[in-house]
Amino acid sequence: MSRVLLITPTYQEAQNIEEFLKRARTGLPEADILVVDDNSPDGTADLADAAAISLGQIEVLRRPGKAGLGNAYRAGFAIGLARGYEVLVQIDADLSHDPAVLPQLIAALDAGADLAIGSRYVPGGSIPNWPARRRALSKYGNAYTGFMLRTGVADATAGFRAYKAEVLRLIDYSATRSKGYGFQIETAYRVAKTGSKIVEVPITFTDRVRGHSKMSLAVMVEEMIMVSWWGIRDRVLGRNYNSQE
Repeated sequence: MSRVLLITPTYQEAQNIEEFLKRARTGLPEADILVVDDNSPDGTADLADAAAISLGQIEVLRRPGKAGLGNAYRAGFAIGLARGYEVLVQIDADLSHDPAVLPQLIAALDAGADLAIGSRYVPGGSIPNWPARRRALSKYGNAYTGFMLRTGVADATAGFRAYKAEVLRLIDYSATRSKGYGFQIETAYRVAKTGSKIVEVPITFTDRVRGHSKMSLAVMVEEMIMVSWWGIRDRVLGRNYNSQE
């Protein structure tokens, strides 16, 4: 069995963190868990530390302030790779990602995938409690992303995914530039550009019940601008993700 590290960025998740950690420990008991907390004023980190005592195999990385999702994952990846983990998993702490699916993501890697994505938009995937308008915006955004970046991925914005350590090194994850939710697109794009194997595993995405979503229309617009630029850069200018311009 590969050594697995679950990485979950948190900010203001006091209402969810304890239940999430219990479910994550049950979903993949052998995995270690790293909570990357951006100085949540609601005491998320303290609750995670307390849960670590009873559940075990949990570490909390306390950061000085809110620095964004992408920065949180880069910090988590750096720790995981330095410690020799073979699989690194992204998972939200708001209970929208079901830890019971974790064995399926790991199985996809064992079967040859380099990146396994928990996907809402492949057959069998669903978002039961999203309004139609939000579903349409998300699905359109992902279709546009796939067209512009030619990733072959139906759900490039999905945040529930498992990477082989080797592919994170291959794409030079530390050179990614997205600070927020665009990080999901950027990493999927980089993996696709290397020709590495991406597999999508259908999931049921359940929107958070407690707390507030950090996603906004402004974030979505920013992502689509970024995707448009990368697509134009690749097609017209003949550059790829390694370009820093």
